[in-house]
Amino acid sequence: MRTILVTGGAGFIGSNYILYVLEQRDDVRVINLDKLTYAGNLDNLSAVANDPRYEFVAGDIGNRELVDHLMPKVNAVVNFAAESHVDRSIMGAEQFMHANATGVYVLLEAARRHGVERFLQVSTDEVYGSLAPDEAPWTEASPLAPRNPYAVSKAAGDMMARSFYITHGLPVLVTRAANNLGPYQYPEKRVPLFITNAIDDRPLPVYGQGTAVRDHLFVTDHCEAIDLVLRCGEPGEVYNVGADNDAGGMELTERILDALGKPRSLIQHVTDRPGHDMRYALDIAKLRRLGWAPRHDLDACIAKTVAWYCDHEAWWRKIKDSWGYRAYYERQYGGR
Repeated sequence: MRTILVTGGAGFIGSNYILYVLEQRDDVRVINLDKLTYAGNLDNLSAVANDPRYEFVAGDIGNRELVDHLMPKVNAVVNFAAESHVDRSIMGAEQFMHANATGVYVLLEAARRHGVERFLQVSTDEVYGSLAPDEAPWTEASPLAPRNPYAVSKAAGDMMARSFYITHGLPVLVTRAANNLGPYQYPEKRVPLFITNAIDDRPLPVYGQGTAVRDHLFVTDHCEAIDLVLRCGEPGEVYNVGADNDAGGMELTERILDALGKPRSLIQHVTDRPGHDMRYALDIAKLRRLGWAPRHDLDACIAKTVAWYCDHEAWWRKIKDSWGYRAYYERQYGGR
């Protein structure tokens, strides 16, 4: 039986990946290494907590001794561990550089020493920068041009990962994905924030005029792509993961309100994010050639995501009622 070290497996995408891979693959064990920062939540993994193929280890990917202890036990690494919220990176970037750059180095060095068979670095389309309205979508050969501290830290991790392939021959793969939607996303992010605020008839804070365009990828589609790239991708290569579900901020907000039967009067325009990237779009032809295609269009992404948050109120209300969340929300939106 093969063992995968999944780092950051108690977060949004990581927990969905663990649930997916344990359901789909009988021949896989998972060790979940997670620091359990504010966005890490073991409730996400209650369905597999007693599965003999699953093991949780509390710890930081920057802890060299711990990582060196775990690495001989695994065949592959899938690195989700990251600080991931752009707004928080603007407030302060030090933790982002530790997790998204230094932590990646620690994992790579241990993987190199212990001869890990595959190392997949999970990244983001934000490393490419910002597209003009008439520009073609990014390919994997597009230059990296990150424009905020979060994106810079992720680009640093990507480049470190690829350098280990070039310099040391470590079989590294990189995926760069569009904005994910779906179950278990921490409700500081736009979609779960807007859904849960709308449920409570609270304002939905739309940045600026809501003109920034993003592609929207359902999280299980992303998990399928990661699983395929891990098994069948070419070492040293980068694979874009998108869904061609482009929508601007206002369109997305209105779709969420419509799905919940809530009035447009809940929309509240607030001061835009500094240096806000105005458009992301990915060319996914390379991943399609590997045999993957997204299963969810934008309507399905929104419908499934809204339904999940409506059906799991206890999960998100416990988070939003916490002192830490309320303090963040006031800091983020109180003066805007």
